[in-house]
Amino acid sequence: KVCNVVKTFKQTRILQVGPRPFDFWTVICNEGELLERFNISLSPVPIQEVVQEIKKVKEQQPDKLQAVIDYFETNTEVQISAKDLEMVAALKVALQNLCESYGCNAGVIQCWTALQDEIGILPYASLSLLQEEGLPFVCETDVHGAISELLVEAASLGEHRAIFADVNCRHPENENGELLQHLGVFAYSTAETKPILPQRHFVFDYPGSVAFRAIKDEYTLCRFDGDNGEYSLLMGTGKGIDGPYNQGTYLYLEFANLNRLEFKLVEGPYIHHVAAVRKNVVPILYEACKYIGVQPDFYDPIEEDVKAYLRGDQSWK
Repeated sequence: KVCNVVKTFKQTRILQVGPRPFDFWTVICNEGELLERFNISLSPVPIQEVVQEIKKVKEQQPDKLQAVIDYFETNTEVQISAKDLEMVAALKVALQNLCESYGCNAGVIQCWTALQDEIGILPYASLSLLQEEGLPFVCETDVHGAISELLVEAASLGEHRAIFADVNCRHPENENGELLQHLGVFAYSTAETKPILPQRHFVFDYPGSVAFRAIKDEYTLCRFDGDNGEYSLLMGTGKGIDGPYNQGTYLYLEFANLNRLEFKLVEGPYIHHVAAVRKNVVPILYEACKYIGVQPDFYDPIEEDVKAYLRGDQSWK
């Protein structure tokens, strides 16, 4: 599993669809440094190239297009029009095609709002299905977020699909509970409730998002980030708990001490986006850091326990 994390990290190429949103200074990354230090490369494409690929999909790949439509209709409560559903499916196939053409194992996208002006839908349901098929594709051109998701999923050997979420707000009743939520990009296999394709998004007045509550379980969270040439991987665990209904794709987690996690996110270099997987893979990520040139970091004081497990002194919970 450690070898899989290292191999994935060192062979990563990320499709970048559009520039980052102007307001998202937090997702600025150093493309040259990622390439020189880690062999991680980006393949930037303009949104118009995606639009052209969508046209090709509709004209030349009707069978692939219909298969995606059938998947949504079988596994989702579809509340959008047939025309919009076709566009959701076409976008999914188009992004997949571009990843194959450019040799990418993940993607990032400027998900709002230029894309909606071109194709009339949000990309989130399309991204959710790509995530389900093992192709991490994240919002707001968060390159470090895509890397985080690749790492945590590789640590499970693909046994579970990762989720990509905002660390959003505190649970109204549990002082160590936190809402993990995003625009609608969790993989379908993480759903506890039946996914819905609503008529409009809760922020943007467009179709194309997906909504469900994720499975309550133990999750490993991780975030790859860096400032001033120093890169680290924040990691730890949280346990799924009940919480109020929310929109988009969401999950409530309870932490041993939420203040410690918040402190790490506020002080940086980490931001509010995290990747998480339904498996405790902290020791695997920790050991992999030795071989990828990244400093391991924890939001809970568990490093000595991790070292003891890796030495064989104790079992891992």
